[in-house]
Amino acid sequence: MLEHEKVLWSQGIQLIAGIDEVGRGCLFGDVVAASVILPPNLEIKGIDDSKKLTPKKREELFDQITKQAIAIGVGKVDAKTIDQINIKQAARLAMKQAVLIMNISPQVLLIDAEKVDLTIPQRSIIKGDTVSQSIAAASIIAKVTRDRMCEEWDQLYPLYGIKQHKGYATKLHREMIRLHGPSPLHRQSFLGNLLQETLFEFEMDFTKMEG
Repeated sequence: MLEHEKVLWSQGIQLIAGIDEVGRGCLFGDVVAASVILPPNLEIKGIDDSKKLTPKKREELFDQITKQAIAIGVGKVDAKTIDQINIKQAARLAMKQAVLIMNISPQVLLIDAEKVDLTIPQRSIIKGDTVSQSIAAASIIAKVTRDRMCEEWDQLYPLYGIKQHKGYATKLHREMIRLHGPSPLHRQSFLGNLLQETLFEFEMDFTKMEG
């Protein structure tokens, strides 16, 4: 998990920011990105891709990362903007925000399979959250942040079960959208096929009633 960082440390580069995002594939809510700079030669045991960790372990590591990091930044892009600029550009925008909000400018960016519109030298690493501690730390910060946002959204829109599925396209979530229609925080550009299927089902039921 420190292979990429060790190469940079050996070159005298100390301020390495790992960057990752969560929520790209959700039907609901913001896409959230985090940027994390950890101290050189620090190894935090247990850090891994946030998707491989239990919620309890993510919370524990979130606290450790927050306490030990040199700098942390979090960027968020809402559903309305996602619909306007598409999810890929929204994820990149969230990553850019995460870097710019930090109180220290990193020397190098390690990014999970993406590019950020910044002049800072950067490396895009495929499956970076499984091979880079810095990127994995960012994935944990982003995941825990968004999960906490989901708990707040669940209170605002309790009909959809957001706390349970975190806005992803589970069977329950799709059924609730069909039943209640989308909320203001749903990504309309993600719902085209689902809403068309709902309209088709409604028309079929109406035809049966007429018959």
